[in-house]
Amino acid sequence: MLFGTPTYRYGVVLVLLAGFCWSSMGIGIRFIEVANVWQILFYRSLALVPFLFLIIAARSGGKPFAVIRKCGLAGIIGAFALVTAFFGGVFSIKATTVANAMFLFAAAPFMAAFLGLFILRERIRIATWWAMTFAMIGIGTMVWEGISMGRSSGNIAALIAALGFAVFTIALRWRKMDDMLPTVFLAGIFAIIISAAVCNSAGYSLLLPAQDILIAALLGVFQVGAGMVIYTIGSKAVPAAELALLSMTEVVLGPLWVWIFLDETASNYTLLGGAVLMVAIAGNALSGLRRKPTPIL
Repeated sequence: MLFGTPTYRYGVVLVLLAGFCWSSMGIGIRFIEVANVWQILFYRSLALVPFLFLIIAARSGGKPFAVIRKCGLAGIIGAFALVTAFFGGVFSIKATTVANAMFLFAAAPFMAAFLGLFILRERIRIATWWAMTFAMIGIGTMVWEGISMGRSSGNIAALIAALGFAVFTIALRWRKMDDMLPTVFLAGIFAIIISAAVCNSAGYSLLLPAQDILIAALLGVFQVGAGMVIYTIGSKAVPAAELALLSMTEVVLGPLWVWIFLDETASNYTLLGGAVLMVAIAGNALSGLRRKPTPIL
């Protein structure tokens, strides 16, 4: 059952659990004291890569390199896009509230739908067009607040992260790659190389407090690695529209953790814009549930 196709009920539980894993990024980064974005990426990826390699080896019957080679050009493009998403995600959480960053991350499916229209010639449903319109209103509300307060860098980084995830999604759909783990593995490799090069050129030491290294490593294994593995397995048994709804647990839980443990709150504009965005995602997903078979987005 661990690497096979789960039942629908088990799949739902796994997708919810994946959202729980992903939601830990905000609280984890908040507990990091010294490390900057590139240092966090280095140690997070350094833990992610061996973890995913073991999972890929187990799923492939001991032939991980053969599976990784099958990624091809689409996998490489998706991996570089994911590195961009990794950077934008960490930077945004360090530069703005966790709620603001998480809500803007949630725009990724709509960006993927828009890119899919032009790159893959995928049809966008009327309901999705309406949802994208409302999503833009929510995004605009949050971004406008950031600009007016002179703190737009975090919002821009969050949108870059969402765009990176969208390109990653399109790359997988381009070559109809059902398994995202090899591409995430490549992203981890690229992230190690790029972050190490940046740290070396900018003079950022990789000698950090043990707590920072440990938290970054745990984020690599638990938040990114385990989240991706669990989601990959669970998504095999859950329709695409329901995945969009269930994955919203990440956006809900992420701000909740920092509020409970660190008393970090979100502004009224962030809550308003985020609520509009969540309604757009939920409405689009619910409209998709009524259609069989469910089209992409």
